[in-house]
Amino acid sequence: MNNYFIIPGYQGSGPDHWQTWIEKTQPNFQRVQQRDWDCPNVDEWVANVEKAIEGYDPDTVVLVAHSLGCLTVAEWVKRYNRRVKAALLVAPPDDELIRRRVNENIVSEAPVHKLPFRSTLVASTNDPWISIEKAKFYADKWGSEFVNIGDAGHINGLSGFGAWEQGLEILKQLG
Repeated sequence: MNNYFIIPGYQGSGPDHWQTWIEKTQPNFQRVQQRDWDCPNVDEWVANVEKAIEGYDPDTVVLVAHSLGCLTVAEWVKRYNRRVKAALLVAPPDDELIRRRVNENIVSEAPVHKLPFRSTLVASTNDPWISIEKAKFYADKWGSEFVNIGDAGHINGLSGFGAWEQGLEILKQLG
């Protein structure tokens, strides 16, 4: 049986977000908690991913990341050199854009190394946080399967992605 870990991005994933919907409707899902969703500290976020999964068999761990959570997963791999079963990476932000809009020290640069596990990156053609080309660049660098779902905004609650059946199906294919 898989253990799924929800890794939200900047400002967390509220009640109308697909991550919250999956967490509430599916078994074996838990959220990696952060001290401050509105003032992200990637060092803390990465350490909290490690703490959340450290007691689990890595062959049962599936990471489910959104936005800054995707960069957190890539940074976690870089720092801990660990593998898990798989990761779903949805709507990662452009590292340059998130530094400009949120905090210039949030990430020094996007981690662009191959992830040592199976991953799928889902992106949108009209995401205000990243161009589809930059999302494809991340997918290529991380060794992720790339899924372009068209005009879907940031693939979050504000974009209408609460109960996201397509995302659940993509996740099931990973695990």
